[in-house]
Amino acid sequence: MCGIVGLLVKNPALRNQLGALMVPMLVGMTERGPDSAGLAVYTTPVGARQHKLSLYSGETAVDWSELLNRIAVDFPHAQEISAHGNHAVLTSAAEPDELNEWLTRNAPSIAVLSVGRSIDLYKDVGAPAAIAERYDFKSLHGSHLVGHTRMATESAVTPAHAHPFTAGRDFCLVHNGSLSNPHLVRKRLEPLGIEFETDNDTEAACRFFEWRLREGDDLKTAVQRGFSELDGFYTFLMGTDSELLIVRDAFACKPAVVAETDDYVAIASEFRSLAHLPHIAHATLFEPKPEEIYSWRI
Repeated sequence: MCGIVGLLVKNPALRNQLGALMVPMLVGMTERGPDSAGLAVYTTPVGARQHKLSLYSGETAVDWSELLNRIAVDFPHAQEISAHGNHAVLTSAAEPDELNEWLTRNAPSIAVLSVGRSIDLYKDVGAPAAIAERYDFKSLHGSHLVGHTRMATESAVTPAHAHPFTAGRDFCLVHNGSLSNPHLVRKRLEPLGIEFETDNDTEAACRFFEWRLREGDDLKTAVQRGFSELDGFYTFLMGTDSELLIVRDAFACKPAVVAETDDYVAIASEFRSLAHLPHIAHATLFEPKPEEIYSWRI
């Protein structure tokens, strides 16, 4: 059992309130996921020649400014770093894959959580409220976000196993449920050169969908392909730089509720995480139907 939350603000005036509106949603899912929590927030894209890398240092203390200076020796590009405790967001004009390889060689204790022009990602072990406070989630701003609280059932409780999972650029996925064939999915994808970082079943789904996106599918088509490739119970919530999408399996065993107004679209595993939202009494409320894809664009 896990909790998922998603929020997309249609009204640009609410973008600076995105984090403040989201925190009660995430904390409201604590009973569904007390082990770890995380979120991906989509902000104003950086410049056309830049990318952002979300970094995580775990329990290893890192001087982020010193790391930036080391990076600048080998990458004389315009770049900056914004630190949030053991997380940091690196913005650079360097090629992201080359930066990732440099970090693997020169700073192996640092994990790259996400890459893109819009996405910032935070995840950690602990109670959702503590994680929200640790990284000041209430101050986040942007157009939309995807969040998750985890109750581990099939793999370890570590930051790496926490959600959201990412693959490619500006794509993330959170999952409530359990897949029965993640090893078959891995067996199909690994010969294509797709590497996995954990044994979590959600990572298999994330990398499957991102593979289909790279092959030319739009997100809805990729999800439709998933109906025949991914076996198990699931509610998937996905984000890209321009889209929020939710889908449930054919049996719709895992709960989800959507609230939509002229100002926002809000998604949670249970209504209690939506009850605080402005004008919720006048929102259109519904439960997503089995194997029906719902998506919203900014």
